[in-house]
Formats: sequence, C-alpha cells, structure tokens
Amino acid sequence: MSDPDSEAEAALKGFVADAEAAGQRLDQWLAARTGPDLSRNRIQSLIREGAVTLNGAPVAEPKRKLAEGDRVEIVVPEPEAAEPQGEDIPLDILYEDDHLIVINKPAGLVVHPGAGNWTGTLVNALIHHCGPSLSGIGGVRRPGIVHRLDKDTSGVLVVAKDDRTHRVLSEAFADHGRTGDLERSYAALVWGTPARMAGTIDAPLGRATGDRTLRTVVRAEREDARHAVTHFQVVERFGENPDTTALASLVECRLETGRTHQIRVHMAHIGHPLIGDQDYGRAFLTKANRLPEALRERVRAFRRQALHARTLAFRHPATGELMRFQAALPDDMAELVAAFRRLA
Repeated sequence: MSDPDSEAEAALKGFVADAEAAGQRLDQWLAARTGPDLSRNRIQSLIREGAVTLNGAPVAEPKRKLAEGDRVEIVVPEPEAAEPQGEDIPLDILYEDDHLIVINKPAGLVVHPGAGNWTGTLVNALIHHCGPSLSGIGGVRRPGIVHRLDKDTSGVLVVAKDDRTHRVLSEAFADHGRTGDLERSYAALVWGTPARMAGTIDAPLGRATGDRTLRTVVRAEREDARHAVTHFQVVERFGENPDTTALASLVECRLETGRTHQIRVHMAHIGHPLIGDQDYGRAFLTKANRLPEALRERVRAFRRQALHARTLAFRHPATGELMRFQAALPDDMAELVAAFRRLA
C-alpha cells in the first residue's frame, strides 16, 4: 500500500461552460481558463491521462466540443521533484574550497534544472565536479544555489557546498549588501546613451501581462510589485558625434536589489534596452539599420542580451575574509564592444 504522505498532492479545478464556450474545443477552452499556469500542451496531456472529466465522466479527446452548461473538472498533480544527476560539463572555476565554489558562468548555461532543462545545467555540472565535497544542503548532497544568472547572461556566480555557507550567503544576498560587504556589478551594452552619465533607477517590478515568465515596471501598490533599484554609470559611448546622440553605450550596473531580469527591464524602462535582448529590446531591432554593414550583421547575429556579471564580492562565511572576483567579458561580447569602438 502506498504511503499517502509520500504522494504528490493534486489540485482539483472545476469550470462550467457558458454560452460563449459552446462549440469550442475542450483543450483550447481549458487552456484559456487555467493559463498561464497550464499550457495547452499540458492540458492535452492531462486529458489523455484521464485527469479531466466532462459532466462526471472521463474524457479522452482534447478536441471534444463543448456545450453550454457542461461541467468540466481537471485534476492537476503537483510537479514531481526531479533528482539532478552529475554530468561532466566543463566549468571555468575562479575559486574553490571546502565551503564554496566560484565560477565564471558562460552564456547559454542554465543554472538550475527546471521545465525544459532537466539536464545540462550548472547544478548537474557541480554535482559531477564537487562529488563528496558536497556535505549537503537540507540533508541532500547537492550544491546550494545562492543567486542565479539568466541562461544567456554570463559572469561570476558563487555556490555553497554546505548548509551553513548556504544560509550565510543567502542572508547576505537577501540583504543586498545594505549592512554587509556584498557587491555585484554588471557590464551591459545598451542602445543609445542615458541622459545622465550616472543615475539610479528605482522602479518596482511585477509580472508582465500575458507572459508570466517576463517582468515589467508596475505601480508600487500592485499586489505582485517588488522593490527594485539599479544604479548605473556610463563607461563608454560609441558612434557619438556633435549632431547625434551615441548609437550605443557600455554601462556598469550595480544592483541594490536582485529581482528577476532586473537590469534588462530597468534599462529598457529608461529607453536603453540591452543589445541582443530578444524579450525587452525587440522594439529597438531596427536601430541596427543605422550601423555600418559589418557591425549591423554582427549585432543581428548576437542573439542574447549583452550582459555580463563582471564583479562579485562577499565576506567568506567560514574565514571572514573579504573575497572579490572579476571575470573579463566573454569573447562574443568583447568582440561586439570592440566592433562598436571602431565606429567613427
């Protein structure tokens, strides 16, 4: 007999089809009712697995047409926890001891396993590399992810190997360096140039309408609003002449908070999205048309946000030593910056 405490909990959702639903496909209608929590593909899978009933009876056809008054119930199981396995993935290690490891993450590497990325992640690589030196996070032999970088953002990242280190570093990152020694700075290549050479963007972030994976600046009173502050300084401007503003700028961003996509959203909010950002900079894609042909093609071929975590500093939880790490721009971003520098 199975132990009920070991089984994943399931959520029951019920809906009644109104007049507008009559004639619609079951999967399409359910996806609209449950989105963005469940995709249409996930709905179809649940229907085929027998997790959906129509007027009390299981229904197996996703394309089944609805009638007004139909009662639809769907049982949505909790996602099963994945157990990451070690994988031999090369790592650029900046520092390592018994308590923590600092790496220079390449663009394209996902930090933690998740939907669509259960393998090939930084966690998989660390489990393989660290092996027995992982004394356990929460009783499980796994690396303790203290902070994350977006898949297509490169740069310095620290990971804990034991519970105490994980707890202390997590508290430091949660405090954002207000009372400690935490420092994080990023290099960002953006379109145009800010009106001021240095400034602060203090704008709360929330989920974007229509796509829960993206963020946007929202009113502070909104329920999902999260305080977000980014300090920036223009380091270099490219293509500037007396008659026009700069075509692009290299900007240093320092985080006072650490929200999802914070730098990308904040820079886009003030009108200077990151070059290559496919989510927050699409409205600026035509700016590449103003560039010389060789640079224009290079920019169009750069299919990730031009963002690099250049500096990370923190106090070592075990030794008390102030640790400071820097990583040079990766080749693709360094070459793009060099190409902009060649502008007259």
